[in-house]
Amino acid sequence: MNVTILGAGAWGTALALHCGRAGHVVTLVPRRLEQALQLAEARENRDYLAGFKLPISLQIGLELRPALMEAEIILLACPMRGLRELSKAVKRELDATTAPPILISLCKGLEAETLKLSHAVLAETLPEVPTAALSGPSYAGEVAGGQPTAVVLATQADEAHALRVQQALSGPTLRVYRTKDVAGVELAGALKNIYAIGAGLCDGLKLGDNAKAAYLTRALHEMTQLGARLGGQTATFYGLGGFGDLVATCNGRWSRNRTFGEEIAHGHTPEELLRGRHTVVEGYAATAAFTELCRREKIEAPILAEIHALLYAGRQPKEAIQRLMGRELKSE
Repeated sequence: MNVTILGAGAWGTALALHCGRAGHVVTLVPRRLEQALQLAEARENRDYLAGFKLPISLQIGLELRPALMEAEIILLACPMRGLRELSKAVKRELDATTAPPILISLCKGLEAETLKLSHAVLAETLPEVPTAALSGPSYAGEVAGGQPTAVVLATQADEAHALRVQQALSGPTLRVYRTKDVAGVELAGALKNIYAIGAGLCDGLKLGDNAKAAYLTRALHEMTQLGARLGGQTATFYGLGGFGDLVATCNGRWSRNRTFGEEIAHGHTPEELLRGRHTVVEGYAATAAFTELCRREKIEAPILAEIHALLYAGRQPKEAIQRLMGRELKSE
């Protein structure tokens, strides 16, 4: 199949390498022209995924229109804050005379202004195009290196279309499962980044294995309860997109969100950690968005509330731990 990937961060580049190994015709389109030229010349994404050579068969797109002309699958590999503008640009360039491709969002989080998930944004900007979300425990470096990985594809597209895409993305080193619970998969993918910040705090404070295990258990419970209240199916949060991604993101040394929390525990402020970063800490913006959504929907989420106070109100990590440990006792 013809696969176009819009966005050449670590995850977009890793999927480009995987799809190329699977035998597809792949075009990787960076957001910036200077990055496209650098990738075309160096055949390596030195800024976001160093150490992996880009084969000559992997095309680097300099413009959107030619990259979309024959695309059957379009992967949107941008930060959540850029999804609406990118999808509008895709709409302008898609040829209305051909069958629409399927758009697969790799974005994690809520749109800050509207508090909408990516599938809701795409429904507004590209209502005639079938969409999906791809998520799960998938460290880009391991996918790029061909290490075994399993993810979940969430789509409301017809069964035949969904099966075709599932088969196209699967391969010897990437196993793709399928679900119709798009909201649940997207909610889980956004929420796990928030709780990974808390896991980093546990690591940075050296709270021990007991505390980390207790935190992960209660974080999964809160994520499941919150996600179900916001429209996801409970079972989804115990699958790859929920529990699987939570475990990976809360424990991986590569996890930007976990490392962010660990550095805060070491005394750094969120502001100084975010200043001048190349990569996005998705959990930071997601914390503000979900806190506002919980306030609006009158949902109690104590771990989320403490992480929000740490990131946005100057609360100290040890105080946050004490507040969680001192909550009213109750049944599990």
